[in-house]
Amino acid sequence: MPKKILPRIASVSVGNQPFTLNILWTQGGKDMVDISSQIETFRLYDSLRHDPMLFQSVRVGDHGTDVVWTNEIDMAADTLWRLAREQSGFTMTAEAFRQWRRQKSYTLDDAAAALGISRRMIAYYDHGDRPVPRVVALATQALS
Repeated sequence: MPKKILPRIASVSVGNQPFTLNILWTQGGKDMVDISSQIETFRLYDSLRHDPMLFQSVRVGDHGTDVVWTNEIDMAADTLWRLAREQSGFTMTAEAFRQWRRQKSYTLDDAAAALGISRRMIAYYDHGDRPVPRVVALATQALS
């Protein structure tokens, strides 16, 4: 099995819009990532919601594997990479995937059979645990 190369962050700065980060990746490329969904969802980020100066203090963590605000508040590079891919349209969001499944009245098993992939992968896509690959996103469009 080929070794998975994890995304690494070379630099990070606060974006022009609320709760956005400009990220330069060590593999090349730059993304503006909206992390508002993460900040609004998880209690860990409560202080970032209410303290703009704290949000401004973002920096790259050790080895480029995350961005850090305090010793207790960070966000993993692979989460940021996934968000960047979703927001650029490279993949389908978990919410869009769930909406497609509901629109078709598919259970996890039905969706797995229709797409020719395992039920476990459907659950991963549905819960946002894994990014929806472009080929699966295209298949959902074809089945709509």
